[in-house]
Order: sequence, then C-alpha cells, then structure tokens
Amino acid sequence: MKRTIALVLVALFTASLLGGCNTIRGAGQDIEEGGEAIQESSY
Repeated sequence: MKRTIALVLVALFTASLLGGCNTIRGAGQDIEEGGEAIQESSY
C-alpha cells in the first residue's frame, strides 16, 4: 500500500513539475513539496 501511495505521489509530483513551474524558484518549491510528500508517506 505504501508503495502504491509513493508511486502516485511521484506521478503527481512529476506532472506538477512539468506543468506548473515557470521559474527556477517554482521548480525548487515543487521538488521540495514532492520530497516532503514522499517522506510523509514513508512513515
């Protein structure tokens, strides 16, 4: 179950990274949020 959640989060993160960031700052924020989501799902 945790693996499935992690895969979904990675997919969402990738989609948001490709579609939502217009600047380097935005990319950094997207990467940070994705990392936090993955970290929280691993507990």
